[in-house]
Amino acid sequence: MKRSARVIAKRTATVIALLGGLLLGGGSPAAEDDRFVLVGACYCRAAGELHCTADLSEGECRRRCDEGLCDRWFWLERRPCWNWGYGG
Repeated sequence: MKRSARVIAKRTATVIALLGGLLLGGGSPAAEDDRFVLVGACYCRAAGELHCTADLSEGECRRRCDEGLCDRWFWLERRPCWNWGYGG
């Protein structure tokens, strides 16, 4: 009788530990992805001119270029905008 009580207690403790881990074990994968969003330079070519906006994610760049009616766009992760010169 004592042995079956120990088995039941052990299984109950295991179930409680697993449920606790699931309930308290952190956020969803989507919540974790928000912390690691890469930003970079967003280039938009419209009316023959190339414009750059810094510090945008790829999704933000895509939305901005769609709204800005860009003829062509590209995004370079983890890079600043390049002004095609050396500060002159």
